[in-house]
Order: sequence, then structure tokens, then C-alpha cells
Amino acid sequence: MAKKTNKKTSREASGKAPAKAATKKAGRAKPVVTPRAKQPRSAAKTAAKAYALTEGMAAPAFRLPRDDGDSVALKDFAGRNLILYFYPRANTPGCTLEAADFTRLKARFEALQTAILGVSADPQAALQRFRNTHALGIGLASDETLAMLKAYGVWGQKSFMGKSFEGILRTTVWIDPKGRIARIWRNVKVPGHAEAVLEAIGEAFS
Repeated sequence: MAKKTNKKTSREASGKAPAKAATKKAGRAKPVVTPRAKQPRSAAKTAAKAYALTEGMAAPAFRLPRDDGDSVALKDFAGRNLILYFYPRANTPGCTLEAADFTRLKARFEALQTAILGVSADPQAALQRFRNTHALGIGLASDETLAMLKAYGVWGQKSFMGKSFEGILRTTVWIDPKGRIARIWRNVKVPGHAEAVLEAIGEAFS
């Protein structure tokens, strides 16, 4: 007695797909691609943007109110070195120590044709009190608008005791006599910093 041929097996062997399966495949819906939701800017991206200032580039021009009631501009320092040091707030312990250290070394900086200017977002009157209270001998400038601070990439996200907020990132920028960025010190630790900056400039002159 002859065996019955399995229709399904013979169709598969011949390579022909069932008509029903082909119809089902032809009518299958394409997957829908949903655009990704816009993600909040990460801390890394914020930091990268904040660090847009690079060594070798022309320093952004500025004019700011000074502690002595006058104003100060980048062009005032043409032909000599300028140390711009950015600090979070006048009359706080770390900022007071940093200002005192730069004041103590002022004469040695001047011997290397280098001026020093501290910059914060404090009001001009607060800088006058800061200078007088601690007998500071260096220039202090106020940027309440934050325009210059942002141009130099020193205004960004900070954290303290688990809280995140925007403020000045303690940074020092050395601008050479031609108005270009010679060196940048980021995430500055105050103790010994003024000495380290003086040593770097001294080495460049030697």
C-alpha cells in the first residue's frame, strides 16, 4: 500500500511557502520608531561647555566695576601678564585666604611684569568692604551681570552638602602680554595656589 505524501512536508521541501503564510507576512505592520524624548543636559555636558576657554586663544574682552569705584578693562593690561583669579564670594574663609596670598606676593608678581585681578559676582560695595577689612593690595572686580564670568567659562553647576546650585567655579587664568590665554588652573585648591602661579610665571621668564 502506497504511503500518503505529507502535503506540508512536500511544500517545505520544494521551497514554496504556504499562500496563507505569505499573505500574513505581506500584511505585517512595520515597527513604529518613537523619537527619543529630549534628555536633560548632563553634568558632563555642562562642564564641557563651561570649559570652552582654552589655552592659546584670545582672552575675551571685558570692562567691569572695580573695588576703588572706577572700572577696569582687559586692554588696561596690554603689554604685560595678567592673572585673573575667579573666586566665589568675598569675605568667606577660602576667598579671604586666596586674596591675602596674592596680596602677600604682589611685589614678586610685579617684578615679573604681572598684574593680579580678582573677579567675583559680589556687588562693588562688597568688594570695597572686603579690600578695606583685610587690607588687600590687589585689584578686585565685580561682575553682577555674569556676562564676563560666563565668557571665561567659570560660571557653572556646583554642589555643596548634597545640594546643587550655580556659582563661580574657582579658577585662575593667566593672560600673556599679547592678550592670549597662557594657562588655566581649574578646580583650584587655595592653599599654596598663589605660590604655584608665581612659580609658573617665573619659569616662563627664566
